[in-house]
Amino acid sequence: MPTSARPLRVASVPGDHPYVHHLSPATGGGSVRRLADVPVPGAAPGQWWPPGMLRPEWVLAHADDFDVLHVHFGFDDSSPEGLAALVAALRSVRRPLVMTVHDLHNPHFTDQRAHSAALDVLVPAAAAVMTLTPGAAAEIASRWGRAAVVVPHPHVVPVPWLDKPRRAHSGFVVGVHAKSLRANSDPLGVVEQLRGAARDLPGVTIRVDAHDDPQGRAVARALAGQDVDLRVHPRFSDDELWEYLSALDVSVLPYRFGTHSGWLEACYDLGTTALVPSCGHYAQQAPCLVYRWDAAPGDADSVRSALRSAWESPPRWRATAADRLRQRDIVAATHERVYRDVIASTGAVLGLAGRAG
Repeated sequence: MPTSARPLRVASVPGDHPYVHHLSPATGGGSVRRLADVPVPGAAPGQWWPPGMLRPEWVLAHADDFDVLHVHFGFDDSSPEGLAALVAALRSVRRPLVMTVHDLHNPHFTDQRAHSAALDVLVPAAAAVMTLTPGAAAEIASRWGRAAVVVPHPHVVPVPWLDKPRRAHSGFVVGVHAKSLRANSDPLGVVEQLRGAARDLPGVTIRVDAHDDPQGRAVARALAGQDVDLRVHPRFSDDELWEYLSALDVSVLPYRFGTHSGWLEACYDLGTTALVPSCGHYAQQAPCLVYRWDAAPGDADSVRSALRSAWESPPRWRATAADRLRQRDIVAATHERVYRDVIASTGAVLGLAGRAG
């Protein structure tokens, strides 16, 4: 088998994640094989745990099992010293590191120092850096002097949902979901602006969903008695989430900071107009409306203008299944090219499976 056709084994961090699943061709095939996540004894199904592949001892013990380590996210609990040890282990066994920078600002933490320190280790050490938007690539170039390969975010919802007819409903529904109230989320501030913007728009309903947990119930208490359609419930299953988004005309991302969003991609997949903040690089991901965001909650004039625009002339932005599948093939091919390039440029030796091919 020619070298260019050898199967590639990628230790992906994480491996079991919808984004990572959609980096492979939808029809299967291709020569990239991503390893399963390292099991954690005693961990409950679905429970997050620091990825085992980020441990230097795992790298040293499994060097013959993978050809490239590709880090996406999951390094929140890793210290700069631990990541430096990981990098040293990879170099000692001649295995290249590929880093996709999803989050320049971690949405789960107000204090960004630990996240920035981790990126300060991983981004300079990576044999190749990837990201999702030109704006993020420009920021990476400015901060670390690295040229990032820009690869668009693939579809989020499953393929059968991509061309599924949208759910019919009356009126004009604008949704804000508090989810698990990440550090970067300010649903109450955004809802306040939306309520004011909706008063002059007949038929507009502001729907607010929150998880039935302490944070979600706190949001519900704060909004009790206000003119919103308030719903508190357990976390949606995937199908329930797609049904929910399909029932909205507009989904508003109430983020104070961040970089990219899978939620925005899901809106594009389902034909729901996304109204996103001007922070981060959300607006470069997919067609959307934008409201201004500074240090305070969304600027009232820009929220009002964007909401009126969506109400008067509802956008018809929706990805088709055919477009998303073509994009996915391109995304898969780009990843394979990057993997093969870093193997060649670092002089890495393919492991046992590669030599057997």
